[in-house]
Amino acid sequence: MSRNKTVVPEARQALNQLKLEIANELGLSNYDQIDKGTLTSRQNGYVGGYMVKNLIETAENNLSNK
Repeated sequence: MSRNKTVVPEARQALNQLKLEIANELGLSNYDQIDKGTLTSRQNGYVGGYMVKNLIETAENNLSNK
């Protein structure tokens, strides 16, 4: 059971899509169908880490363009 709550529930679908895109870039095809318990901590960590990196880059770009 996840303790993380999406602050903006409307963004849930976009976040899931971003997660799948990043997993595919990292070579984890069908990430939404995979039992995450069979993946290593490193593999799962890469997906989350790259998501955060991507979101920070997007936010920085949006702030610098204002």
